[in-house]
Amino acid sequence: MKAADHLALYATRRERLAALMGEGVALIATAPERVRNRDSHYPYRFDSYFYYLTGFVEPEAVLVVVAGKSPKALLFCRNRDPERETWEGFRYGPEGARERFGFDEAHPVGELDEALPKLLEDQPVLYYPVGAEADWDARVMRWLNIVRAKSRAGIAAPERLHDVRALLDDMRLVKDEQELATMRRAARIAAAAHRRAMQAARPGRMEYEIEAELLHEFRRNGAQFPAYSPIVAAGANACVLHYVANDARLRDGDLLLIDAGCELDGYASDITRTFPVNGRFSGAQREVYELVLAAQRAAMAKVRSGNAWNEPHDAAVRVLAQGMLDLELLSGSLDEVLEKETYKRFYMHRTGHWLGLDVHDAGEYKRQGNWRRLAPGMALTVEPGLYIRAADDVPARLRDIGVRIEDDVVVTAGECEVITAEAPKLVDDIEALMRDGRSAG
Repeated sequence: MKAADHLALYATRRERLAALMGEGVALIATAPERVRNRDSHYPYRFDSYFYYLTGFVEPEAVLVVVAGKSPKALLFCRNRDPERETWEGFRYGPEGARERFGFDEAHPVGELDEALPKLLEDQPVLYYPVGAEADWDARVMRWLNIVRAKSRAGIAAPERLHDVRALLDDMRLVKDEQELATMRRAARIAAAAHRRAMQAARPGRMEYEIEAELLHEFRRNGAQFPAYSPIVAAGANACVLHYVANDARLRDGDLLLIDAGCELDGYASDITRTFPVNGRFSGAQREVYELVLAAQRAAMAKVRSGNAWNEPHDAAVRVLAQGMLDLELLSGSLDEVLEKETYKRFYMHRTGHWLGLDVHDAGEYKRQGNWRRLAPGMALTVEPGLYIRAADDVPARLRDIGVRIEDDVVVTAGECEVITAEAPKLVDDIEALMRDGRSAG
C-alpha cells in the first residue's frame, strides 16, 4: 500500500469511530509485551483494535480519539532512543509517528497520565475496553477521580463509561477492500502450505515434521506468524478438537487432520484439510470424508447476503445427522436426532466463526436475541466435521476416524467467495497431489 493510502485508510477509520461516538473520548491501548520466561519475551503482537485504527505496530502505545465538533486523534508512544534502537530496532517516536500515520497530535507515552485527565474534562462519556485489563481499569478510575476533584471549579468528569469494542466490533465485521486483499494473500499462503504438507506426508514421519513444512511455507511467503498453534493430528488424535502436541508418528492407514493458518500483516487465514497418510482413502474413510464434504457444500450454499448466521450451521448439521444414521452411528429418525441433539456425540462444535484480525474475529453472532444477518464483506469460516472415537457401539471400520474440512469465505451479493480454494479437498484431487509428491520425492 502506498504511504498516502496507508495514512488515509486508518484516518478514515478513526473518523468513522468519532462519528459513531458523536461525543466524548475514546481510549484504546495496544497490547503489552509478555514475558515468556525470566527475561525472554514472547514475539510481540499488537492489539487488534488498536492496529485496526492506527496501523502502528510498536508496543507501549495508546490511541485517544476525541469526538465532537472538532474531532481529533492523538497517539501516545515511545520516544526515539538511539541506545534502545541499537538493541531492539527502529522506533518512530511521536513526531515520526504523527507524520507517518496521520495523527493530529502525538506525544511521549510517559505523558499519558498527565494528559488524560485534561482531555477528559467536561466530556460526557468515556469509551474504552471496560474490564479487558485490570491495570487499565484502575488507571482510568484514577484519571476520572482527578477530574472529579475539580468539580468545585465547575469542571465535570464523564458521567458514562461505554465499552468501545461494541462500536469497533461492528466496524471490523465488514471488511474493506484493503482487508480483503490481505486476507486473500494470507489464504493463498496457507493453501500452499497445506499442499506442501500433503506432499510431504508419509507413513513413519512424525506429526511435527509435517508441522515444520507448514511453518516453512508460511514464513517463506512472507507471513509473520502462524495464526494459531497448528493442529497436526494423525489417526485417533484427529478426534481431539484442539490437539496441538503434534508428536505422534504417522501410520499407514491413518488419516491426517491438519488445521493450520498463517497471519499476514495482522490478518488470519484458517484452513483444515484431512487426507490419508498413505495417499489413498480407504472405503470407510472415504464415506466419512464425503459426508463431511457434503455438509460443507450445504453450509456454503447458505452463506448468502440476507441469510441468518445460523443457517449454514443448521444446513451442515442436517446433512451430518442423516449421514450418522446412514452409517449406523445413530438410530431413530432424522427429526428425533435433530431435536434431541444426539448428533453432538460426533459433531460437537459450530460450523464457523468470524475471521479477520483475530482468527476468531470480533463481532456478535446474535443481536437482541436474533441471529445476525450476513452482509457483503463479512468473512467467516465454514468447517463441519465428524469425530468418531472408538467405542463398543461404533462400527469397527469407523473407529478413530476424525475428519474436518474448513475453508475461509467472504459474503458477496451472490455465492460466497471461497478464498482458500487453492487447498485441494476433493478426494481425487488430494490423491493426485499426493501421488505427484511421492513421484517427485
